[in-house]
Amino acid sequence: MSGKDSTCARERKRLSRSLLVRAVCGLSFLWLLAVVAGMLAWAGLNAAYRELSAGGLFAAVALTGASCIAAAAAAVLVRWLYAPAPVPTGVRLKREEIRTLNELIKRIRRKVGGAPVNAVWVTGDMNAGILQRPAWGLVGPMRTHLMLGLPLMHSISERQFVAILAHEYGHLVRQRQGLAAWAYHLRSWWYRVMDRCLNDCTFLSQLALVERWSAEDLAQASRLSRLEELEADEVAARLVGAELVGETLVEVALKERFLVRDFWNKVMAQSTSRPRPTIRPYRDLGLGVMAGFRRPAEWSEFPMSMFEDDESEIDLHPSLVERLNALGTPPVGGRREGRSAARRYLMPMLTRLAWTFDRAWWADNRNNWRDCYRCARESSRDDTLG
Repeated sequence: MSGKDSTCARERKRLSRSLLVRAVCGLSFLWLLAVVAGMLAWAGLNAAYRELSAGGLFAAVALTGASCIAAAAAAVLVRWLYAPAPVPTGVRLKREEIRTLNELIKRIRRKVGGAPVNAVWVTGDMNAGILQRPAWGLVGPMRTHLMLGLPLMHSISERQFVAILAHEYGHLVRQRQGLAAWAYHLRSWWYRVMDRCLNDCTFLSQLALVERWSAEDLAQASRLSRLEELEADEVAARLVGAELVGETLVEVALKERFLVRDFWNKVMAQSTSRPRPTIRPYRDLGLGVMAGFRRPAEWSEFPMSMFEDDESEIDLHPSLVERLNALGTPPVGGRREGRSAARRYLMPMLTRLAWTFDRAWWADNRNNWRDCYRCARESSRDDTLG
């Protein structure tokens, strides 16, 4: 496995360097255009003033118009380039609220290295992640944010949560340390700038050169993302064991499938019979997972094919099958443990967190919910009259 890992690391570093060079070239080119446009605008205004002083009214007007066009082009380019990274979303946890969690994070960091975590956030998503952002938008000290999804925390045990944290620290120690963190920031900055350019000037995407450039960027970035996930899995396997990492991957995949296909469908099914939900998704999430989730009866006959992603050049994550094959572990079911990671590390804040996410969910879904309820009532009334 070590040979495969070294090959993966070499390929990841090669792609990182290639994408960094492309990002620096793209950003530098746009900055150069912005500076040139600004200088042309200034030179045009000076020339217009001289022409006006000499009595050349027509030439002064023409030069002023050209200066305004150059200034507008410079302003558009600067607006494209000023694309700071999105700030973390969710609920930021206070340090005094998560002393146990902070101790676990520090223990893992002592074992694997990497940057310290500056802030821990809880989100409403079924995932975990590391975000690094400059303190002042595009510049400043690099800050590391750990994002933990509340559904994920309800879906895994304490042991599996350690594997998740080890995986996230694998990203930090291998791919987001020192200059590598700034390289990642520059690549992300370039992608945001490209999105702004193509959204504002859709005709650019029709140009063959731009299309080839963006398609190659996307393919390389997708390949890099998949390699980074495999490398982080390898770091986690060295810390907690490949079997536990594989078990956690399977557990998360099964629980995510259950939440999407069963739990959320049950929540939304209330909209045909009730004006407001009685099952609140985040409040009842832990109980729903505990009571409703059923494991496969036979792991030897586990249908791995249902988790295989269709092969695509733009997949940002390797499939579950790829990750288990890289770890060299078969699909293994998690142990039946009574306490989830949410109850172990977030217990004092669970009620507040659930209320916050339920309120945000209801604000987003209230209108659709009421439309479904009204349609169901009207349909029921029509059936009764008929």
